[in-house]
Amino acid sequence: MVQKISCKLSLFIFCAMACFSVLGADVYPSKPIKLIVTFVPGGGADILARYLAQALTNSLGKPVLVDNKPGAGGLIGIQAGLSAPADGYTLTLISSSYTVNPSLYKLKFDPVNDMTPIVQASKGPLLVVVNSSQHIKTLADFVLKAKSKPAQLTYASSGLGSALHLGAALFADQAGISINHVPYKGGGAALNDLLANQIDIYFAATASALPLVQSGKLQALAVTGTKRIPALPDTPTIEELGFKGYDVTLWYGLIGPKGMPQDLVDKINSEVNAILIKKDTATRFEADGAIPSGGTPAEFKTIIRKEIELWNKVVTKIGIVPE
Repeated sequence: MVQKISCKLSLFIFCAMACFSVLGADVYPSKPIKLIVTFVPGGGADILARYLAQALTNSLGKPVLVDNKPGAGGLIGIQAGLSAPADGYTLTLISSSYTVNPSLYKLKFDPVNDMTPIVQASKGPLLVVVNSSQHIKTLADFVLKAKSKPAQLTYASSGLGSALHLGAALFADQAGISINHVPYKGGGAALNDLLANQIDIYFAATASALPLVQSGKLQALAVTGTKRIPALPDTPTIEELGFKGYDVTLWYGLIGPKGMPQDLVDKINSEVNAILIKKDTATRFEADGAIPSGGTPAEFKTIIRKEIELWNKVVTKIGIVPE
């Protein structure tokens, strides 16, 4: 009889402890989430990151804090993000440059297998801009100027291997002009020097350059996608201007460290997708010349893998090397 009571008591204690463990377990998120941005404040990546951070803060009920870690074409921030614990509390916003870096650097990580894809957030063309004081009104004007001053004009980028770098380098190759690359740690710094006439042309993230175009400080010459953007309906695409097949798209997405639990990946993916399908988000992105992306983690991983192969061919063709 005593033995039966003892067994029942042990079973009761075990069940009580199990219930207490479940009730006491953290429900994600139980603390602030860090969102690493691999470029300096003020550029397109930073603008999008802060929008997503605020939206996720509202939906998750815990602060999502933007942490800018620029440098080395985004690699400093990426490596910091990938080396963090895979607990969902450190996410990294990557851009198209993530898929270019393998062609330019000897990476310390596998860009496909050493991370956890979560979701592609947005995509859109770049905006080709010059300082309005240059009195260059068209892309043809700039090409003529560049040919009259070979290897004397400069173009900015947000870093070696960024979409902004590749977009300009690919155009220069197709236009048959020689212009010098000036890499920055982010789009904000590049825009500041363009406004100060320290550089000649910039293939910019549309979100960061558009307000300056609308204020008259910058002149938009073209967009790099295959369609004009609603915010600047009179600005042609580069392809329209005679450069057949030219199409460079800047995208952003979220990744985490390798080995993130699938339930956390699915939760974050679901939260971001819910934000991206909102009408307010679409309106906001369209005003910045982009469109919401969304999709599954698997779809995002496929995009990353395919673009690594694509940019490797482009880098090899136009001969870009680490600087």
